[in-house]
Amino acid sequence: MAGEKDRAKGTWDKAKWKAKETAGEVTDDEGLEAEGRKDQVKGGAEKAIGKFKDAGEKVKEGIEEATR
Repeated sequence: MAGEKDRAKGTWDKAKWKAKETAGEVTDDEGLEAEGRKDQVKGGAEKAIGKFKDAGEKVKEGIEEATR
């Protein structure tokens, strides 16, 4: 599906988020914690884009079927 790549990237960024945030907390590195939170937001957005692309593809397929 069209959004699979975006969803996978989003999942990866969300995984990086937790690792960076935890490392930042352990080392008292606020910059690393902030970077982790940024990855969380980015990952969520990428997953949403992937889902949106998939939905668009399904609509397109439905229209093509209806016009045959």
